[in-house]
Amino acid sequence: MDTPQDLDILEMPLEGLAAYWLSIKKIMDTRKGRAIIDEEIANTAEPFILHLLETAFSSLTTDMVRRLSAVKQELLLEDYARKIDLMRLAVFAIASGENPRITLVRMDSKFDVPQMREEKVFEMATAMFDAIRPKGVDLSILLSVDHKLKADRLLVKLLFYVMFARREGRQGLERFLPHMGSRFFSEGVSLAIDNFEADFLAHHLEEIRDQTIAHTGRKMDMALEMALAIRDKLPYDDVFRIARTYML
Repeated sequence: MDTPQDLDILEMPLEGLAAYWLSIKKIMDTRKGRAIIDEEIANTAEPFILHLLETAFSSLTTDMVRRLSAVKQELLLEDYARKIDLMRLAVFAIASGENPRITLVRMDSKFDVPQMREEKVFEMATAMFDAIRPKGVDLSILLSVDHKLKADRLLVKLLFYVMFARREGRQGLERFLPHMGSRFFSEGVSLAIDNFEADFLAHHLEEIRDQTIAHTGRKMDMALEMALAIRDKLPYDDVFRIARTYML
């Protein structure tokens, strides 16, 4: 069972998520109470799992829990898809040598309003060139990108990579690969370094984005059904049967 801090519904395998809820069920049966739920709520940062812990085990009706979870699922999947798409646009820009100003315009189009002024974005992205120079700086913190970052911070970091590739050549990004965080982004940059065509990468990463979001949606569906089954005090074997339904 992952620790609450390790939970990430987008990255974790479906089997790992099922094991998490089965562990919750087993502990609740052993303790004969909901103390484990309160502990998880206090220590879990993963937004969808936290949402289920707070709603499925509350006094809300099952119908209300389902409706609220549908709203939370839609919002989170939309946010994840947008952030993955920002990474896809950055990979395309790196592979094509695109002008970073054009890349920023493309990225801004993913939002109803720009995340920040163009001048501020370039100022912060440019500052990262100096920030990576000191000896001993933790590049895994400074350069890591993932879907958990606030959109404005993610945009700045991605634009730094685009600017770096434009100035130094995309081959120069190879030393940053271990620090990029997101497997989606690092694999895309790796392919760009290997001279895969920009249009191919854009299409390839678009398909991966869609598959990732669809799979995450199924994991959320499973988590909801397992949480409600635990709430209804169904036997452990029945909760496990629910999980198996979502597995090949």
